[in-house]
Amino acid sequence: MSQPGLFISFEGIDGSGKSTQARLLAETLEARGIDVVLTREPGGSPGAEEIRALVLQGDPDRWSARTEILLFTAARRDHLERTIQPALDAGKVVICDRFADSTRMYQGLSRGDLRAMVDQLHSLMIGVEPDMTILIDMDPAKGLSRALSRQTVEERFEDFGEDLQKAMRAGFLALAKEYAARFEVIDGAREIDEVAGDVLAVVQTRLEKAVQS
Repeated sequence: MSQPGLFISFEGIDGSGKSTQARLLAETLEARGIDVVLTREPGGSPGAEEIRALVLQGDPDRWSARTEILLFTAARRDHLERTIQPALDAGKVVICDRFADSTRMYQGLSRGDLRAMVDQLHSLMIGVEPDMTILIDMDPAKGLSRALSRQTVEERFEDFGEDLQKAMRAGFLALAKEYAARFEVIDGAREIDEVAGDVLAVVQTRLEKAVQS
C-alpha cells in the first residue's frame, strides 16, 4: 500500500501514555500494510541516543536550561538527518515519541523564559515540524505517579516534581491552541484501547487527506 510520507509526533507530560499510544498506532498501521518508522526523542539515531543518556540521567541540576536546549537540538539534528528525513523521503509514516514541542515546554518554558531561544535554534538547525501532533492529555498527579512507578534510570525530569508536570500540561494545551492546525488533543485518562481508537481515527483522517492532496 503506497502512502506519501507523513510525520506524526506524540506529546504529553511524563506518564501520559504517549509512548504506549505511539507504539500501538505503529503496530496498527503496519498491520494495514503501511510502512512505518517508530522512533523517539531524545534519541532515534546512534548519536542522538548517546546524547539521550546525558540529558535524561543524573541530578536534576546537572545541566542549565540553555545547555539542555543545545544538547536536545544537537540530538534532534542528528535524528532528523539519519532517521526522520530519509524515511519521509521514502514515503514512510514516521511516528515520533516527542519532538520539538517537548523542548519548547521543558527547556523553553518550565526552566526559564527561553521559548524564543528554542524557536530560533529550531528554525536555524531543524526547520521541520510534524505534519500532525497528537497530545495525550493527562492529570499531572496521575501522570507523575505513573512515570515514577516505572523505576527507570531516566528519571531526571520526573525528579522535578508535580509542579513541573502542572506547568507542562498547561504549556502543552497552550501549544495545541497556538498550532491548532497540526495538534489533536486526546483524553488520556481512559482505557488504553479507547485512547488508541481515538488516535487511530484522527490519523486516518490525516492519511486520507495526504493521499488526496
